[in-house]
Order: sequence, then C-alpha cells, then structure tokens
Amino acid sequence: MTPLIVRRLFLLLVTASLGLLVFLIYFSLQDDWTRTHADFLKEESIYKQPNDAFLQYTEPKEDLTPKNNPLLEEVDEPVSAKPLVRATDTRRTKAALISLVRNKELDGIVDAMVQVEDTFNHKFGYPWIFFNDEEFTDEFKEKVREQTDSEVKFELIEKKDWDAPRWIDKDKAKKAGKKLEDAGVRYGAMDSYHKMCRWNSGMFYKHKAMDDYDWYWRVEPDTQYYCDIDYDVFAYMEDNDKVYGFTIALFDNPKTVATLWPETKSFLMKNKEYLHKDNAMQFLLNPSRPDWNAQAGGYSTCHFWSNFEIASLKFFRGDAYAQWFEHLDKQGGFFYERWGDAPVHSVGAGLFANQSQIHWFKDIGYYHFPYFNCPKSKKCHGCKPGRFTTDDLKDSLMPENCLPQYLKYMGDR
Repeated sequence: MTPLIVRRLFLLLVTASLGLLVFLIYFSLQDDWTRTHADFLKEESIYKQPNDAFLQYTEPKEDLTPKNNPLLEEVDEPVSAKPLVRATDTRRTKAALISLVRNKELDGIVDAMVQVEDTFNHKFGYPWIFFNDEEFTDEFKEKVREQTDSEVKFELIEKKDWDAPRWIDKDKAKKAGKKLEDAGVRYGAMDSYHKMCRWNSGMFYKHKAMDDYDWYWRVEPDTQYYCDIDYDVFAYMEDNDKVYGFTIALFDNPKTVATLWPETKSFLMKNKEYLHKDNAMQFLLNPSRPDWNAQAGGYSTCHFWSNFEIASLKFFRGDAYAQWFEHLDKQGGFFYERWGDAPVHSVGAGLFANQSQIHWFKDIGYYHFPYFNCPKSKKCHGCKPGRFTTDDLKDSLMPENCLPQYLKYMGDR
C-alpha cells in the first residue's frame, strides 16, 4: 500500500469520525420536542414505566361521598379559619377579575360583568383586566367601563405568547386538527381554540398585567351568577390556604387528552419531588369510566371546568406547575391533540397542591351552557337547587357530571 493511499484512507477515517461526532452532538442538544407525536404514541414504555407504582391508581381507604346531595341541603357561606372579610372591612387582597375575550363577545361579557358586579364586586371593588390577541375597539372599552366603578385595564397579548411556538409543525397540527374534527371533537380544527387553551394553561400568569396580583377570578362571556356573595372570596382563599376554587366538575373527551397523563408521568418520573404527598391523584385517575382511562393513558378525564375559577397566581408561578407546563408545551399536545386549560389546571392542582387546598364553591350559583351549579340558599335566586343541566339535555348530559367522583375522593370540603 503506497503512502498516498494510506494518507487518503487516514483522511477519510478522520472525516467520517468528525461527521459522526457532529451528528452525536447535534442530537444530544435537541429538546424533547424533536421526538414526533407519532413516535410518542408508539412508545409503550411511556404508559408503563419502571418504578412508576407511585403514579398508579389505588382504591381510597374511605368513601367520602356525603349521604345527601350537598346542593339540596341548605348551603351557607364556607367555614373559615379566620372571620370572613366583609364589604365594610378595609382589607383587600392583591386580586383581579380577568377575562380573555374578543370584541365580538361584547354583549356576552357585559352581561356576565353586570351579574358579577351585582352579586359581588360592587361591594368589594376589585379591578377588571381584559385580554385579547387583537386591539380592543373603542366601543368595547367604553361599554365595559360603564358597568363598573372599579379600575379597568385592557391588555394586548403579544404574538410570541399567543401563536404556536417555533417547535410546532403547523402542517402536522392542521392534519391532526382535521382528524379530531372528523372524529367529532368540538373545536378540534379551530386554530384559535388551540392557542386559547395553551395561553390559558400556562401563559396568562406570565403576562405583565398580572405581575401585581396574587389571586384572580376568571369571568367568561355569557355566564350567569345567581347568588349574592357577601364575603371576600379572595381573602377566604388566602386565609384558608386554598390555591384553586371551582364550581363544576366534568368528564372530558378522552380523544382530546390522549397523551396528557402519559406525558405528565414522564415529567414526574424525573421530578418526583414536585408531587405533593397529600395530592388528589386518585380523583384524577378514578376508574368510574374505564374506557375513558384506557383512551387517556390512565387519566379519568375528570376536571374542574375552568371557565369559572378563583385561584392563586403564586401556585401557577411555582416551580412545579411552571416547569411541568414547559414540559407539556414542548410535547405539542396543545396543537397535535386538543389539551384544554381545564384538564391542565385540574391535573396541575391535583398533583402539585395539597388536596385540602382545592375548594368547591358550592355556595356560588353559576351557569355556563349547558351546565349549572345551583345551591339551595336564601342568597340565590333563579336557579333550581341541585340542577346540573337543562331539562331537554338531562338524559344525555347527566353522566358527564364528575362532581360525584370529587365528593367520593375529596369529600364535601
């Protein structure tokens, strides 16, 4: 073998080695989102991982279901560790009423706003913050300001926070949305709905307009409020170490969250310290609908309906929730599936908070089509106690009520 051939072979070997090194370095630097969604679904190991017994369902030691429907018994204000704060008290918390709303929803949000002011906020004077991914019109601003004496802010969501992040394959997302739509999933192919779910899941608390607040009450257009609220709900949450408050609990469509729980397990396997020792995981995994659990990787799909929620911003800003959201965001499920903010908030609260920190506001009468929370109370008007949905939809929608599962595992707290 001549020296020239030896030299060429040596150079070829060096070039091949450098190429392999570059290849290995490139893939070692890639984020988890480089794995395709199809690859994810094929990985059986993501559903059954070694040493994941702590993330599996176990039967509760005690069934906490009340003997009678709590909404059919006289409902009073919640028991508080400290005296409930009244309108005549000077104390106010760092809280705001917030709404993600479009200009075309003006009539719907005004109607909801009037009711929240009448039943609660005219007594306590908390500010309102309205968010939109487009500029609000002058008509919208003027009409909204007429409904309250409180401070009102109108905030624009930046495109970088609203649009799909850089790692989302838009063509794949579009095809996935069409597939969901063909399978009968509502809003499956609506791009703006996917963006809204992502923003409400993990971007809203990062907006600069929220920096000065510790608590929020989310208000949606076309919602109704039936009961006078004579105590400060934010002070109640603060004084009783609560982080998340809801009125309605439902099952979700498992097609929308097929990989939400498997991806959550993947996160927790690497971050066990974030799982609260007194969590509500068994409520999340309850097997009352085994087919749903099977389709959602173990998750029951039970969730708190987040169009009404009173919650702690400190909880969402905490390391556990914030890092979990970042993990979820990189997997693409907000766009390749239709992960909603309701199941995301519910799973987050159910895992990272003490279950005693989740509160059912059973005393707040509430309606968002087609579901009700209707307590029996002298403070409530126009809402039939115990009603869950409209009479014409009762047969089809009553099974969607997940409150019985909440009461079984969490009790009437």
